[in-house]
Amino acid sequence: MMTLNFATLLLMALVLTSFLIPATIAGSDFCDSKCNFRCSKAGRQDRCLKYCGICCADCHCVPSGTSGNKDECPCYRDKKNSKGGPKCP
Repeated sequence: MMTLNFATLLLMALVLTSFLIPATIAGSDFCDSKCNFRCSKAGRQDRCLKYCGICCADCHCVPSGTSGNKDECPCYRDKKNSKGGPKCP
């Protein structure tokens, strides 16, 4: 009984942590403000904000405008997803 409760508690902690990690990574004022503007016209804002935040945290930059201009930030431009496509919006 004790082992089952501990395992359940551990699983719940892992699930909750997985939701908080992207918010923590993207939680800087710089990234939040840049990504909010970058994703302001995106059709899937939640997805755009998530990946923009991850890319901003890694690259410390976000290209200007709501799309394009990726040459301003080569790190952001060159990040690829698992399928080889662009990771950063």
